[in-house]
Amino acid sequence: MADFIDTNELRGARFERVDLTGAQFHDVNLSGTRLRGVELDGVVIRGAELADVEISGEIRGLVINGVDVGPLVEAELDRRYPERPKMRPTEPAGFREAWDIVERLWGGTVERARRLDPCSCLLHESVDDEWSFIETLRHLSFATNAWLGRAILGDPSPWHPLELPWDEMPDTPGIPRDRTARPSLETVLELRRDRMATVREFVSGLTEEQLASDTVPVDAPGWPRPKSYPVAQCLLIILNEEWEHRLYAERDLAILEKREML
Repeated sequence: MADFIDTNELRGARFERVDLTGAQFHDVNLSGTRLRGVELDGVVIRGAELADVEISGEIRGLVINGVDVGPLVEAELDRRYPERPKMRPTEPAGFREAWDIVERLWGGTVERARRLDPCSCLLHESVDDEWSFIETLRHLSFATNAWLGRAILGDPSPWHPLELPWDEMPDTPGIPRDRTARPSLETVLELRRDRMATVREFVSGLTEEQLASDTVPVDAPGWPRPKSYPVAQCLLIILNEEWEHRLYAERDLAILEKREML
C-alpha cells in the first residue's frame, strides 16, 4: 500500500526525480507551487480554485469546465503569430520556407541580444530560473545535432562540448551537459551558425521521398534513442524547438534590458 502522508510540514519542500504516478491529493494547499519538467498526462483535478495560474508546455486534451481549451490556445497563438502555422509544413517547400523564417527571426533576436552591454554578463543571467540567453543557444545546437546530426544523418555522437541537453535529461555517457561553462556570445554563435547551416543544406535538398521516409536506427547509446523515426517528425521537432525557444529568449531579453537600465 502506498504511504499515507498527513502533515502540514511540507511547506517549501522540494521534490526532484520523484515518481508520483497515481498519487492522490485531497484538501491540499498548492498555492505558490512551481512545477517544472513534470508529466501530467491523465491528471484529473476536481473542486479546484485556480487564480493567477501560468502554464506553459505541450498542451493536448486539456478540458476545463467541460471545454477542451487546447484548440482554443492553438488558434489564439496562431492569431498572435501569423507565421506560426508555417512551422507545421507537410512538404519540402514548406520546410524551406519555415527555415527561412527561423533564420530571419533569430537574426533579429541575436541583434537585440548584441545591444546589451557585453561587459555586463547579462547574457549569462537566468530570468526566473530559466536558461540564460547563451544557454538557450547552446541547447538549440544540441537539439539540431540530436534530430538532424544523429537521427537523420546517422552520426552516433555528433556533440560539441558546449552543447546542452534539457535539464531533466539523465546523465548519458558521451552527451555533454556542462552548466558551468561561460562561453562568449561569439563562441556560441559560431557553433550555432554551423548547426543552422547544416539544417539549411539539408532542407535545401529535401525531396518528397526523403520527407516520407524513416531514419535508419543509430546503433549507439545517446539521444534520441536508437530507433527509427519519421524524417518529417525529426524536422518538425527542430522547428518547434527553434520557434518556442526564440519566444522565451525574446521574453527574457525584455527583462534583461530593464535590468541593464537600473
